[in-house]
Amino acid sequence: MEKFYLCPHCRGHLKVGEYIIFRARNRQKEGGLLLLHPGIGNYESLKHPTFSYSPGDALEFFCPICSVSLESKIDRNLVHVIMMDRDLMEYDVYFSRIAGEKSTYQVSSERSVMAAGEHSYRYTYFRIPEKFVKYLQTR
Repeated sequence: MEKFYLCPHCRGHLKVGEYIIFRARNRQKEGGLLLLHPGIGNYESLKHPTFSYSPGDALEFFCPICSVSLESKIDRNLVHVIMMDRDLMEYDVYFSRIAGEKSTYQVSSERSVMAAGEHSYRYTYFRIPEKFVKYLQTR
């Protein structure tokens, strides 16, 4: 099923072809484009060989359209985007910005959570929605 990914700030479309495109910055503050597979739990990515980072590095993610940081308000180690399905249902998607860390969360408007990735146990915020409900966008 076709899914679209949007910036939560400008609502610009981030998915082109088979990848979601981000402007990223490594810990040396060097910038590059980072393409991530749109499948929840699929951690395939593409980047130019000159844009380097190491496992464990915290990358900064920005919208390539409006240049606003995509850092989540829930945890600074999570990135936040919006996923829209073919029926125009919207979900908040959060994923780790730590290189090599496999943690992704799809949150519905009913606050049901689908967690994916071998490191998803590291972020328990989604199991305590009452405390963080003010940070989740409701639709």
